Amino acid sequence: MKKIRVGVVFGGRSGEHEVSLLSAASVMKALDRKKYEVVPIGITRSGQWVTSGAAANLLANKPLATEAHLRAGDPANTQAAAVLAIGEGVIVPPVPAKSKSGASTLVPFETGARSLATETGHHKLHLDVVFPVLHGTFGEDGTIQGLFELAGIAYVGSGVLGSAAGMDKVLMKRLFASAKLPMVKHVTLLRQQWEKSPARVLKTVEAAVRYPVFVKPANLGSSVGISKAKDRMELKAAITLAAKYDRKILVEQGVGGRGRQGKARELEVAVLGNDAPQASIVGEIIPSKEFYDYEAKYLSEGSVAVIPAKLTRDEQKHLREMAIRAFQACDCAGMARVDFLKEPGPNGRIYLNEVNTLPGFTSISMYPKLWEASGLPLPKLIDRLIELAQERRAEKDQNQYSL
Repeated sequence: MKKIRVGVVFGGRSGEHEVSLLSAASVMKALDRKKYEVVPIGITRSGQWVTSGAAANLLANKPLATEAHLRAGDPANTQAAAVLAIGEGVIVPPVPAKSKSGASTLVPFETGARSLATETGHHKLHLDVVFPVLHGTFGEDGTIQGLFELAGIAYVGSGVLGSAAGMDKVLMKRLFASAKLPMVKHVTLLRQQWEKSPARVLKTVEAAVRYPVFVKPANLGSSVGISKAKDRMELKAAITLAAKYDRKILVEQGVGGRGRQGKARELEVAVLGNDAPQASIVGEIIPSKEFYDYEAKYLSEGSVAVIPAKLTRDEQKHLREMAIRAFQACDCAGMARVDFLKEPGPNGRIYLNEVNTLPGFTSISMYPKLWEASGLPLPKLIDRLIELAQERRAEKDQNQYSL
């Protein structure tokens, strides 16, 4: 049987670069080499696309000899942008090749109608599926998904709309509201508003929600830039921090009361599928810190995953149903992790928090752990995600785009 060539794209310019490397290593380890040819494709912090040995170095977090201070989007410097600039409409990474002197050079990919291809000498490589393992900005916000759409290639995960909606917490909440899904009280503000009139912003926030509150950049993941504020002084610092990461800022009213016994429970459900998605069992995260921030997720030890979460059967069913509704409200595809908050106590209310369309795939990440506990181990989960990518591409290929 012919092997499926899978391009695993990782790295990127976002603040979640290191998390992407860990996730990509886990995905590539789980890919069955009897079924797949794996092509590592790395994106450096500066936006340079590399593959082969350079991609392996990037995956190992080693410096690249070819690294340069490039800005993604500059057609003169970035191969992917250069292809778009000449109207070919397909994103492709460079591949290392040997010059006459023996030094490595970067040779741009050529493109194909239904695959991404490169030709160096007599070697030609086509990609059948792309598996983006890119967290955060430029990876799960619809930008790279748009480039794959232009290429006409199958790719794992949500499309342009679903990815963008899953990344923008403000837009996401509007979609949740339209689907009548329960959410905490919240208020949105712009960085420009904060810079021009901080006193007015503070007054508006305090009139809409009560302390403690959580302040978040609208477009970021892995809890980067998120702070908990218990009073006006902390709120000022939290908004200033969030404003470094995005022009839109979300302030949410906290769930639960004060003290350890009053903390909200953080519940998660993994969703898998396209038009007929399925939900995993429910898991719970007990963070090592006051809330599940970036450090608690990736740097410090002590956070505990409880799978399955200690809930009643009705609560489990309710959460799984809400997870699928949230997935569909954002037009997600392939996969998503859906996060909830539950008030403390046996009769505490449950609130939908957010969807994550490209969840982590590290050894401690909840998405693969939830599916493993639901009877789908990581290699089988990877198989299913690739199948879903191909099914979605086949579905789109039925569309007619002209009269």
